Amino acid sequence: MGLCGTDQDKERLVKRLHRIEGQVRGLCGMVEKDSDCMDVLRQIASVSGALRGVWMQVVGDHIQGCISRAALEPQASKKLVKELVEHISKIR
Repeated sequence: MGLCGTDQDKERLVKRLHRIEGQVRGLCGMVEKDSDCMDVLRQIASVSGALRGVWMQVVGDHIQGCISRAALEPQASKKLVKELVEHISKIR
């Protein structure tokens, strides 16, 4: 099953991921240049926050799209909800 959002959501998600990719490249450059540890840690926190934002967008799209559509089919809905709960339980 693919992403549940619209094409517009997908475009927004891809743009966010490209920005994160740039942040990670910048982080790598900071490490290569032996930047200050606190600056590196701030950048890591920034990248982590950006990834959490992407995760939240995909989870939200999944709930609003896939799960709400599957609500018409109780067995499919149960399966999707169970998968999501299992995924969330593994997040640290």
